[in-house]
Amino acid sequence: MTGAGEILNSLDKAKTQWYHFTTIIIAGMGFFTDAYDLFCISTVTRLLGRLYYYDPLSKTPGVLPANVSAAVNGVALCGTFVGQLLFGWLGDRLGRKRVYGWTLLLMILTSLASAMSFGSSAKAVMSTLCFFRFWLGVGIGGDYPLSATIMSEYANQKTRGTFIAAVFAMQGMGILGGATISIIISSMFRSAIDSPSFMVNPVDSTPRQADFVWRIVLALGAIPAALTFYYRMKMPETARYTALVAKDNKQAALDMGRVLQVDFTGVIDVTTAVSGVAGPEYGLFSKQFLKRHGLELLGCSSTWFLLDIAFYSQNLFQKDIFSSIGWLPAAKTMSALEEVFRVSRAQALIALVSTVPGYWVTVALVDVIGRWVIQMIGFFFMTLFMFVLTFQYYSLRGSPCKNDPSLFCGGNHTAFLSLYALTFFFANFGPNVTTFIIPAELFPARLRSTCHGISAAAGKAGAIVGAFGFLYAAQNQTEGKQDKGYPTGIGLKNSFLLLSVINAAGLFMTFFVPETKGRSLEELSGENNSDKQQAPYSSSYMADKQTGSYTESGRY
Repeated sequence: MTGAGEILNSLDKAKTQWYHFTTIIIAGMGFFTDAYDLFCISTVTRLLGRLYYYDPLSKTPGVLPANVSAAVNGVALCGTFVGQLLFGWLGDRLGRKRVYGWTLLLMILTSLASAMSFGSSAKAVMSTLCFFRFWLGVGIGGDYPLSATIMSEYANQKTRGTFIAAVFAMQGMGILGGATISIIISSMFRSAIDSPSFMVNPVDSTPRQADFVWRIVLALGAIPAALTFYYRMKMPETARYTALVAKDNKQAALDMGRVLQVDFTGVIDVTTAVSGVAGPEYGLFSKQFLKRHGLELLGCSSTWFLLDIAFYSQNLFQKDIFSSIGWLPAAKTMSALEEVFRVSRAQALIALVSTVPGYWVTVALVDVIGRWVIQMIGFFFMTLFMFVLTFQYYSLRGSPCKNDPSLFCGGNHTAFLSLYALTFFFANFGPNVTTFIIPAELFPARLRSTCHGISAAAGKAGAIVGAFGFLYAAQNQTEGKQDKGYPTGIGLKNSFLLLSVINAAGLFMTFFVPETKGRSLEELSGENNSDKQQAPYSSSYMADKQTGSYTESGRY
């Protein structure tokens, strides 16, 4: 007769079932919303500048001041950092299920609130937008540790990596979805409103109705979250949390039987007083945790930190790269709505040909070749392609065209864009996915959500460095050629070189991360190392393989 060990072993050996896919959809739609909300802002940032910061005395379209642009683009990342730590801790303290719905509700409300940002001045509108996007980030941040932990604890041992990766792959679909919605909304307004380019008519190039475009784009982020809110609230607590943390084997067996068909090899001892597999209950700040998992937490946190510096800063470079190769004409040659359309189209193309495929290649191979190998491959090729972009920068980009210095002639723009796209592919067929998977597998159940939150928060600290730091660092080195309101920086070429070094550091820190493929969560966390304790009285449940129900019997 066995207790929690038999329950968890049954979970590991369970066949892939419809509820596994249901969980992927429920958790994945949260990540679709996360990515949509985080990245759609980049498609309308230029529009915000035209709407709220146009100077009639200037001969150029309005742009967001440097500090406002940094805040609008980065404040959600700051909120995400807070949410990952807070909800990661709450997931272990109160249970995954109890707080899982809170994150989604917060995202729904703040997505709508962001779209309704109000004020009588540009400063007031941007302030309220940043306020709501901070809290939107808190909700997004909470989704990271909770979704990863829930999926890892529901999944079977054989396909656990695939399931967790599939949840995270919805981030790519969210990036593509945000760009696609921006294309659709801007196209609808362009067809309804005749707006000339800025050169033809500076005032009419940004019609008043364009203010609805960015608000609609932001508001639509609430829909995918709202569609899955009911199903998220109906999910039972994971059997691993109930058995190992709440120490209620009876409830764990009942919850598992509600949603999964499992084969028990015998009678399940549902001792409610103790767990059958829990190891010594050391805390996060104990010497024992440091000895057992300290290097693992360091490896997970540092690789995610380094990865997100590169990943989020690369998104900032898109407008400069697209402009230099002619995908984005000079702002004054376009209307505000055309600019939204072109920026969104370029972002969608990059997502479609490199970002999204990278996610799904990882889904296909993560349980075949392993997490560690994929992470090493990703960091290696990201480093390689960034070095190539650095040392072949001028030959690939070309030199400023005589008739339009904002464009570059004579280079190999196809190769330049291909190398840039490949860095995104190997970020996603690489550390962007594996850094999400591994922390959900390595740590004890009572600390799993917390440790994943710490690792994810380290990543978002890197994202903040990438989003804020490289926004300034990538500015032109020549005075007068940088974006309006920014100081001179180190330029794109040197930024690529710095990112090469950062990616190489991520490659090195991956050696602190173990391979988790094909091993149970309890083996990885050390929770199967203690002898089982027996209570004076317990009850038992016999599993009915046909119905998934249990028959109770008492035992002294």
